[in-house]
Amino acid sequence: MKISTERFSDRVENYVRYRPSYPEAVVETLIDECCLGATSLVADLGSGTGIFTRHLLDKQLRVMAVEPNEEMRQAAVAMSSGYDRFTSINGSAEESTLKDASVDLIVAAQAFHWFRHDEAQTEFARILKPDGWIALVWNERNLQQGFQKEYDALLHQYVPEYGSVDHRNVSDEVIAQMLSPEGFRRHRFDNFQLFDQESFFGRMRSSSYTPSVETPEYATLLAAAERLFAKYEKNGKISFEYETQLYVGKLKSGK
Repeated sequence: MKISTERFSDRVENYVRYRPSYPEAVVETLIDECCLGATSLVADLGSGTGIFTRHLLDKQLRVMAVEPNEEMRQAAVAMSSGYDRFTSINGSAEESTLKDASVDLIVAAQAFHWFRHDEAQTEFARILKPDGWIALVWNERNLQQGFQKEYDALLHQYVPEYGSVDHRNVSDEVIAQMLSPEGFRRHRFDNFQLFDQESFFGRMRSSSYTPSVETPEYATLLAAAERLFAKYEKNGKISFEYETQLYVGKLKSGK
């Protein structure tokens, strides 16, 4: 299995083009609940190509985008350098390099499941201000949708790594070990992408667990994905549905 900080190095182009964005209401909820303003400093840990970073920047927040994968980080720099409140940091959730007690909000968007949780919790306690907040965000595929249910089964059948790296392995109980039960809240938002066949394949290739395109395993997966797309497409398109999950709260004391 690849090292977590290197898993997306050969996926950056597909990640930029085909990964979903986030509903605007997610950031609006954070601003309201965490009382964020123009002077607030947000640490986006595991910021990747900056998809969520740019949502924060568009709301005039100051963002330290911390990312250990150089290829992902450089993609974020290329697309976010026009924002004067953007800073890119070569670091990780466990070693962010940020100053003590400097951050109003820590965000991990589509990233927390890659963190070493005990070490990250210690780092969170170091860099957060005493009244700081934590937000964990995922775009979770909606398995109530027929297409997504069959796509999930397809991944389990043809992708050996899928079950071990799925972010749904992070349960509410795991999150509750980090966030204080007082004021720990969960929000849900509808989200979707509309794909033609080629962009659906691009979305599939953006995932870290998908076999490399030159392998026989990828050819087998692609054939199965072609059959699935043909079953569900309407006018050459499929709707790829998500439920965006937002957990927001304070760090549990003791770290």
